[in-house]
Amino acid sequence: MKPAIIQLFKTPFFRLNSLAMYALFLLPSLANGQSDEITFHKDIEPILQRSCQNCHRPAGVAPMSLVSYDEVAPFAGLIEYKTGLRDRAGAMPPWYMEKDIGIQGYKNDPSLSDEEIAAISAWARSGTPKGNAADAPEPMEFDDSLKWTAGQPDLIVNTNDVTKLAGTPDWWGEIDRINIGLEEDRYVKSVEIVEVNDVDMQGGSGRDTVGGRFIFHHMIWSTAELDENGERVEDTTTGWPVHEVGRNPDIFDEDAGRLLRAGTFIVSDSVHMHSNGKDTTAHLEIGFRFHPVGYEPKFERATLGLGNGVDISIAGDEKDQELHAYVALQDHTKIITFEPHLHAPGERMCLEAIWGYTVETLSCVGYDHNWVRGYAYDNDTAPILPKGTILHITGYMNNTDTNPNVPDPRNWQGSGNRSVTNMFIDLGMRVKLTDEQFFEEMEKRRASLNLGPNDHVIGCPLCAAPLVVPVISDEEPSSDELSNEVALQETE
Repeated sequence: MKPAIIQLFKTPFFRLNSLAMYALFLLPSLANGQSDEITFHKDIEPILQRSCQNCHRPAGVAPMSLVSYDEVAPFAGLIEYKTGLRDRAGAMPPWYMEKDIGIQGYKNDPSLSDEEIAAISAWARSGTPKGNAADAPEPMEFDDSLKWTAGQPDLIVNTNDVTKLAGTPDWWGEIDRINIGLEEDRYVKSVEIVEVNDVDMQGGSGRDTVGGRFIFHHMIWSTAELDENGERVEDTTTGWPVHEVGRNPDIFDEDAGRLLRAGTFIVSDSVHMHSNGKDTTAHLEIGFRFHPVGYEPKFERATLGLGNGVDISIAGDEKDQELHAYVALQDHTKIITFEPHLHAPGERMCLEAIWGYTVETLSCVGYDHNWVRGYAYDNDTAPILPKGTILHITGYMNNTDTNPNVPDPRNWQGSGNRSVTNMFIDLGMRVKLTDEQFFEEMEKRRASLNLGPNDHVIGCPLCAAPLVVPVISDEEPSSDELSNEVALQETE
């Protein structure tokens, strides 16, 4: 699609009133003359299997099952509306990456294409025809004993049980410090946290929102050895990604596993809990997946901060307010994930790279305070940026009554930990690259994508950089050394 057409399609009026017509032009089955009718079994069921049924199924975490025709058809209008939101709060599936700007290659992307969204709309508006059962894909088989989307963990650590009573105010504080029970240091390839509670999984009572299902909003945590006073020993501390409600697993770069030390404890002094409308007892289960024994990381973790916790000022009853934050890279850097963190007024965040005279948007995503997402770049799309690059994030805030997450839009909002105050951070993961690793990563990208000298890759400004500056040396350099030297001069 041409960019102008995509932009028109993204407008709220056009989205829901033209999808059915759009389907007539774009659906492959129609374009090939196979059929002039969109049916559940042939067109809709495959979409639901790929992007919906893992949650929307019996005993799933979502509020209704979307497995059989009889379960799906009554919700056709709601499904059309939710999928039509595409990349804004409330959209289903909960994946808010904008498809008309920046990098488009992400791991574990469940989002729907324009054609699929159009098919759902056309089906809902044409009477939800069931179609021929012979066209249906094989039913999915679900194992309700498996709750780990990143794979079965090698180590599971449970926090202590906490009870939150219905109607009580939010609570912040510490949880008990838990020994992880590990006897040797191990490098971690992924970490995933799930809340286990006594909310009735059947019948859907109180499960209309993510907030109605859980009582832990977030936990900032680390692992560390403890001294005789029970305080963490700083040089043994490893920080881990913040747990937030609705969060997907954190999968570290395959060459940058994070160290989990033997004899350490789960430590958190920043847990935020809220009532979900019923008396609920819950704990968190932290699942670690390990690299093989003997694994050593190739890349060092980059701990630069990209956010603003000081100059946040959000006026009441105003939309389209912007927040900005910048940071200059002191090392060559590969960005592994982009993870916007805002609070209730937040609607959108964009990540930009400024290199020399070039300003390039890497990613823009919508934001939903009920579904916190981390977006992991594909191996061939992860930004590879030279030192000196400036990273810039822009947050777009809507503090009006059109934002259902805002309890009272009349209030001014500043910085703070509560949901009625604000944060503005990119919590994404990044790794440092040495000079040698930087050139090696770019060479891998060139080979993998078969790049030529006139090609351009978003997020890799030097991937196709030409040699333009001669290098003077006492000894004649090799061609590789010359290439590296010139590129480094261009970045500094």
